[in-house]
Amino acid sequence: MIAKLKGRLDSTGIDHAVIDVGGVGYLVGASSRTLAALGPVGEAVTIHTEMLVAEDSIRLVGFARAEERDWYRLLTHVQGVGSRVALAILSALEPAELHRAVATGDKAMVARANGVGPKLAQRIVNELKDKIGAAPSGGPIGLAGAVALPAGSMSADALSALQNLGFKPTEASSAVAAAEEELGEAASLDALVRLALRKAAK
Repeated sequence: MIAKLKGRLDSTGIDHAVIDVGGVGYLVGASSRTLAALGPVGEAVTIHTEMLVAEDSIRLVGFARAEERDWYRLLTHVQGVGSRVALAILSALEPAELHRAVATGDKAMVARANGVGPKLAQRIVNELKDKIGAAPSGGPIGLAGAVALPAGSMSADALSALQNLGFKPTEASSAVAAAEEELGEAASLDALVRLALRKAAK
C-alpha cells in the first residue's frame, strides 16, 4: 500500500497532480481543496494517499492532510458514494465543516457538493453519524470509540497502515496508541506499525 508520497510537484490538472518522487511521476487524483494546498509547481510537497485497486486499474487519490483521507474513507463506505463524489464533498467542505454537518444532521450542507442530492446527503448523515464523535471545535476527526491522533503525525500514518490492512478504526487507533506509549516518541514508523500490528492481532 502507498500511504504517502514526498517529492516535487511536477504538474497539476483540473482533478489531479503529478508528484515526482525520485524521478518517478505518480498521478494522484485530488479534490480542488487539496490541489490548492499543494502550492506552486516545482516545490517540495508531501501528500497522503489512498490506493484504489480494481480489476483493470490501480489509482492513487491524494490529500493535503491525513484528516481529509480519513473522511474520504468514511464517505466511500456509504452506499452510492464513489471516489468522485467523495472528492466533490471534500472540495466543497473542510473536514471540520463536514464533521459538524454530519454530527448535527445538516444534510443541506452536505448537499452543497456537486453530485450530491438530498437523498444521498441524508444517507451520508444517517450512516456516518454514529461513526464520528461530537461536532468539532477544531482539531482532528474523532471516530467513535477511537483514540484521537493528530492529523499528519507518525501515529496517524501508523493508523492508516493498520486500516489499510483491514483493521477497524477503533481497533487500529487503540493499538497504535498503546504501541506509541510503550515505544515512546522517538520510535520509528516501522517499529510503531510492527508493535501496533502485534497488539491489534491479540
